[in-house]
Amino acid sequence: MTPGAAVPRALRAAALLLGLAALGATFWHGLAEPGTALAFGTLVAAGELARWGGAPDTGAPAVDEDLRESEPAPLGAAGALAYALLGASAGTPTTHGVLQTVAVVLAGALAGIVPHIARGRGPGRDHLARRVLTAGFAALCFQPLYNSGVLTEHLGQGPAYVLFLLLLLVLTALCDAVLAALVLRARTGYPYGSVLRDELHGLLGIRSAVCATGAVMALAVAAAGLWALPVLAVPLLLTQVSHRRYAAVRTVNRQTIASLARATEIAGCTAPGHAHRVAALSTAVGRELGLTGPELTVLEHAALMHDIGQLSLVDPVPGGATAQLPADEQRRIALLGGEVVRRTGVPAAVALVVERQADPYREQPRAARIVRVVNAYDDLVGAGADAGAALGALERLRLGTARDYHPDVVECLARVLARGGAAGVTSAAPG
Repeated sequence: MTPGAAVPRALRAAALLLGLAALGATFWHGLAEPGTALAFGTLVAAGELARWGGAPDTGAPAVDEDLRESEPAPLGAAGALAYALLGASAGTPTTHGVLQTVAVVLAGALAGIVPHIARGRGPGRDHLARRVLTAGFAALCFQPLYNSGVLTEHLGQGPAYVLFLLLLLVLTALCDAVLAALVLRARTGYPYGSVLRDELHGLLGIRSAVCATGAVMALAVAAAGLWALPVLAVPLLLTQVSHRRYAAVRTVNRQTIASLARATEIAGCTAPGHAHRVAALSTAVGRELGLTGPELTVLEHAALMHDIGQLSLVDPVPGGATAQLPADEQRRIALLGGEVVRRTGVPAAVALVVERQADPYREQPRAARIVRVVNAYDDLVGAGADAGAALGALERLRLGTARDYHPDVVECLARVLARGGAAGVTSAAPG
């Protein structure tokens, strides 16, 4: 078992042990405040039923910042967090504690994902493990302090108490981001720092709404009782529906870009799979260099469409290998490609990368430097190259670092290849 695979296994084992202990303790001691537990368990289950990520958890990294390890069941996450931070219901103190919190969250999550599993579209085990561990962390930080009276004795029920909840929300969100980054790092081999930055960037989106809703739910139920739950759940559910539609639009855009990228292969201008290989490897190099979120999306889309200018040529380039053309011809094809991309309605940032990919690297944006290096590498080795061809291609790229290829990008490409390349790309790693 590799060290990378050991991390998700350890997280699943920890979540399993915690879940079994929580279910056993709850069964042994009985359920405190059954009505409250049922309400929050139902909320968690409803959130999982309405999750927007129905695809199987294959472990393949998504480049799009909205489809990356984003929270697929925000209503369920908010309900779990609210129950972990619940100290009272309609003014009456609760006594459910840490283990019952975990048991209710686990039972609700399992009830919600069973229909997805029955259709073969259930979430991965890592998602459930993160839900259990995150809820357990929040409950462990809050429940003992509240139930012992220490929290209300020192902070009361005013602004200081709210600030304490906000601090716990931040710590819980950071805990979840660390867990998500560990899992993604183990799956992909990407640098942990880059993956963690992606996860922290995601905290500014839907996850911030989840944390805020969870805290407001806990405070509202403490003051008004369980009637506050449906009132506060509706806005987050509407947000979830809107985000699902937005994600669907982005998926259509990605499919359109992928179809345009295949046009060069169908026309015989480029080798089969060239655009896909360049996009996947460029994304891996971009992550290695610290690109995150929208930057990676622009990079991937530009890499997919980088050869579209060849459709304007009367005579196709032999093998589609533009890296071996004269500099002026490369620049002309790049400018033609940028013009085509602008007419497709793709963001201008993508067109800029396409049309600047043949410039001297000192004048290029970072994404264009990456596309140029990776495109040249794939032109030199093609699909299924052996280690000797990969080493030869890297050596030729290093010889061109005086003007054509940025040396940092070339060395970054070498590191990515040494780790086995990018997910979904078959390429020999230099030994």
